[in-house]
Amino acid sequence: MTRYIRLRQICLVAPQLAPVISDIGEIMGLAVCYRDGNVAKYGLENALLPVSTILLEVVAPFEDGTTASRFIEKTGGRGGYMAIFCCDDPDERGRHANAMGVRTANVIDHAPYHGVQLHPRDCRAAFIEFNHTDGSDDILGPYPPAGPDWQKFIRKDVTLALTGVEMQSPDPQGLAEHWGKIIGVAAIGSELKLPNATFRFVTGASEIMSALEFRVADVAQVLHSAKAKGLAVAGNEFLLGGVTFRLTA
Repeated sequence: MTRYIRLRQICLVAPQLAPVISDIGEIMGLAVCYRDGNVAKYGLENALLPVSTILLEVVAPFEDGTTASRFIEKTGGRGGYMAIFCCDDPDERGRHANAMGVRTANVIDHAPYHGVQLHPRDCRAAFIEFNHTDGSDDILGPYPPAGPDWQKFIRKDVTLALTGVEMQSPDPQGLAEHWGKIIGVAAIGSELKLPNATFRFVTGASEIMSALEFRVADVAQVLHSAKAKGLAVAGNEFLLGGVTFRLTA
């Protein structure tokens, strides 16, 4: 099988799904494609919204003591929770990470889907997951975590694409190189360029996934919708779901 890696999904964490999911949907013109009952065993509920072919997920804990609730407590609710990559061989990439001293936190095996999640403390800033769905290397093909017909929920009248992820660190170059070694993409300066998105590493007080960058049809209209929801807008961005939503035309 040809080696490949693409950004498949970004997961945010919130104390409750409401109103985060409805705000994202209404501001960004996105639709919920699935709510996955399988995450209940982790004390979570979730909802996923496709942004073109990348999935945006929000999870919320419904009981104490979950990894997600500890993440919220640790970060004060600031920062994205997980970056999820589809690839040719999640297990091989997991072994490579293990050899670097990055532990495996969880393995998910729901055929035809197989995922390997790495420990956030070792990844730094956020969880990393590698996954693969047997029989479908098509970016518009089956992806069980997003439901049986996620493609039907793609909306492009407001938001066209999720193009970038910003990561903060007191040592952005070091974090860029660390993530690059884990996912197998060489850092170019303080950036990791994947086929469908760019990870940018910037200086910040702590290590977090700090912003998501979206290409939209009308920046002013989206900012107006954010203001109407009572969100604080500064320049071309606003804070929602623990991260900054940054807009470009």
